[in-house]
Amino acid sequence: MTRWEISINQPSNSEISDTPNKPSLSEGWSIARLLNWTADFFKAHGAEQPRLDAEILLAEALGCERIELYTRFSEEPTPSQRETFRDWVRRHGAGEPVAYLVGHREFFSLRFQVSPAVLIPRPETEHLVSEAIDIIRQDVFDDDPIWLADVGTGCGNIAIAIAKHGERVRIVAVDVSPSALELAARNAHAHRVSDAIQFAESDLLSNIESPQKFHLIVSNPPYIGLDERDQLDRSVVNFEPAEALFSQGPRGTEVIQRLIDQSAQRLLEGGMLIFEISPMIADDCRRMIEQSPLDLVRIIKDLAGLQRVVVAQLPPAKYSIRYA
Repeated sequence: MTRWEISINQPSNSEISDTPNKPSLSEGWSIARLLNWTADFFKAHGAEQPRLDAEILLAEALGCERIELYTRFSEEPTPSQRETFRDWVRRHGAGEPVAYLVGHREFFSLRFQVSPAVLIPRPETEHLVSEAIDIIRQDVFDDDPIWLADVGTGCGNIAIAIAKHGERVRIVAVDVSPSALELAARNAHAHRVSDAIQFAESDLLSNIESPQKFHLIVSNPPYIGLDERDQLDRSVVNFEPAEALFSQGPRGTEVIQRLIDQSAQRLLEGGMLIFEISPMIADDCRRMIEQSPLDLVRIIKDLAGLQRVVVAQLPPAKYSIRYA
């Protein structure tokens, strides 16, 4: 029996004496005490956001919003709620991502269902969505509708976030995983954008015949080289789908090269390709664009100042983009 299993059911004197700011036995397992203990536990196991992880899991176990925990610190969860929470804490301590445990993740202020069949949405990808929405809102494309391809849609977070903010957009969202496409379709239905998105199983755009060409192609492709596997956090390597992470080669650019080649054939003149990258391969991506029929427009940095999103255009530049 682990220390957690002992302490969450009947805290021992030795467990309490070893804990900073120790409560008395009469205090019981209040919400405040559970959060403090769990945050320390996650911190000891290398979690990047131990307190946040603890709050998300406990709120989900209690069936409430995370903010509500702060008005209920003195309450004690029921035995059933505590058992659910204990199981999640044990699994997260072993590396399982919080998003998979609770079954959802927020992205672009929208909640998306997630599962081990899809990559967990990251905040960095919001830069890609913002760029696509900005281009659409500038009315740089004369056509109606504006056709957009989301390559490697996963849970559908990119396509759905764009569809929520672009009335003229019609999207073809593709993925090689039938399980991912099924989940993405459920998310699209939940966010009421099913009419704007077609889902199709395809390796990049190879199986997509209609429309023949797109105004915009967006993608968060696999961009981690196989040689980098040992450098990744265990929660990523052991739980997230390898096909959404690794680029099928040592460099990290193998899938991106195919994406650039296909985009050069599938974009309308003046159309845009927008894709996420690792800062480690930014120079390689720049060279690949320069050696392709596309023109590099810019590389967007994330909030950490790292090169994160590439924007390229198929000339001639029929459409112009304004940047502040």
